[in-house]
Amino acid sequence: MIAFIEDQRVVYGVESICRVLPIAPSTFYHHLACLADPSKASARHQRDTELRPEIKRVWDENYQVYGVRKAWHQLKREGFELARCTVERLMKHIGIRGAVRGKVVKTTVPDTSAPCPRDKVNRVFRAPAPNLLWVSDFTYVSTWQGFVYVAFVIDTFADRIVGWRVSRSAKTDFVLDALEQALHDRRPVQKSGLVHHSDRGGQYLSIRYTERLAEAGIEPSVGSVGDSYDNALAETINGLYKTELVHRQGPWRNMQDLEMATLGWVDWFNNRRLLGPIGNIPPAEAEDNFYAYREVLDMVA
Repeated sequence: MIAFIEDQRVVYGVESICRVLPIAPSTFYHHLACLADPSKASARHQRDTELRPEIKRVWDENYQVYGVRKAWHQLKREGFELARCTVERLMKHIGIRGAVRGKVVKTTVPDTSAPCPRDKVNRVFRAPAPNLLWVSDFTYVSTWQGFVYVAFVIDTFADRIVGWRVSRSAKTDFVLDALEQALHDRRPVQKSGLVHHSDRGGQYLSIRYTERLAEAGIEPSVGSVGDSYDNALAETINGLYKTELVHRQGPWRNMQDLEMATLGWVDWFNNRRLLGPIGNIPPAEAEDNFYAYREVLDMVA
């Protein structure tokens, strides 16, 4: 806006332009004075000049998806003392905004004929410790070579993605591969009370999948009603994945490109993305805090 006034002032005059634009002539002249002599800049102007590149950096480093709240929390974590309204004002000035989630699309086809375990979760998707409740779901992504399917397994203590797989086929194999990754990485103790929850999709009710859960000592759980709320947390992660990666960085050429990008997004999500429900910290940090606190309790005991 300042640049426009400077460019057009000879033709129309500063006061005439300012009557049309939402800016006072004094603001324009103050800006010119600050450019000529930086020592005349107000403290707020100087602070804004320092903060703008930091806010833009935080936005760029986090897939350009952070809105005001997330950017504000990240800057505070880095030691910046500033108000949320300051971040909001400067993001508007820079011209950046957070990603906005669209409508959730249901992709799993319920299998009403398969035997169905009872619902052991009842829509309470926050476990008091890691490796007590995992939820699973999958979604699809359109590429130039056809649809690709992406499955996730999430530990509900801190919403950490503990298993995932990308596949050209929506058959049982690929959701089973995601489960195998979770079992390998987390190594849950047999008969530890770990529950695996899913919706009524045929892949999760298949004999091979249920047998693998039993072999690992994991209790199966399936939503009882059959609507999206029965597996809301998994669908939330799917929605974030589609919003923050798929829609913003597509279109996708093939499965390989999507798989590499998903690898990077999962690493960011687990280790750096701030999640509001767990205190605006990353999932890995929340788990580290849990185990550190438990060690302290064990030492005291």
